Amino acid sequence: MTSPPRLLVTVAHPDDETFGTGSLIASAAERSARVTVLCATRGEAGEAHGVPAGADLAAVREAELRAAGAVLGVDRFVLLEFGDSGMTGDLPVGALAAAPLDEVAGAVRAVIDDVAPDVVVTLDPDHGDGHRDHSAIGRATLQACRDFPEVRAYVWTVTRSLLADWLEYLGQVRPGSAHLELDHQGVGRTDEDITTFLDVKHLRDVRLRAAALHRSQVFPFANMPDDLLSEFLDTDRLVRMQPPWTGGDPERSLF
Repeated sequence: MTSPPRLLVTVAHPDDETFGTGSLIASAAERSARVTVLCATRGEAGEAHGVPAGADLAAVREAELRAAGAVLGVDRFVLLEFGDSGMTGDLPVGALAAAPLDEVAGAVRAVIDDVAPDVVVTLDPDHGDGHRDHSAIGRATLQACRDFPEVRAYVWTVTRSLLADWLEYLGQVRPGSAHLELDHQGVGRTDEDITTFLDVKHLRDVRLRAAALHRSQVFPFANMPDDLLSEFLDTDRLVRMQPPWTGGDPERSLF
C-alpha cells in the first residue's frame, strides 16, 4: 500500500499558516496528505485583541495555532524557540530576524530530517509582504532544503498586483495598520514568476473558520469586497524553487 504524501509547511508566526497557507494545507489534507506545520516563533509581538491584561500572549497564540490547524487538517505542529521580531523597530534579543541564517536553517533541517516530507512549502523570502520574519523563515527553509535534493520545495506567494490592491484597500479601512509601515519595495511576484496554481475556492469556508480561531489577531481579509476576497482565497500561487522550474505548463497540484 502506498503511504500518504507528506507535506511540511514552515511559517514564522501563528496565523501565517491560516491567513497565508490555510487553503493549501486544507487542500493537502483533503488529499490524505500528512501535514506538519513548523512555526518559528510564538507570535508574542503580535496583536492582542481580546487578550486579558497580563496574559501570556505567546501561549494564547500557540493555542490559536493548534486550534486553527486542527480545522485545516494539520497532523503535527513543531514550534521553534526563536522570538517574534515584530514588523518594525529594534530587534528583540533572540528574535528570528536577528538569528544567523545557518542557525535557523539548521533548526529547519532537523525537522525536515525527522518528517521526511515529499514537499516543503515556505513563505517567499524575497518577494513576500515585506515582514522580516517571513523573509527569515523562507530563506532558512530554502537553504535547509538544499541538503535534501529529493524534496520539492516551493514558496507560497502573492502577485505584485494583488498585493498592491490589498495595500490600497488596507490604507482605506485600517490606515493605522502596521503592515503599511513595512518596506514594500519589490514585494510580490510578477505573474510570470508563478509556476504552480492551486484551485482552492471550494475550501474558502474551511479557511475562514480556521481564521476565526485566531481571535487575538485581525484577519487581513475582514470585510474585504467579495471580488478582492475571491482573488486572495480562490487560488493559491506558488513558485517551485527545488528542483528549479524549467518552464512549461504551470503545475496544478503539489502531489
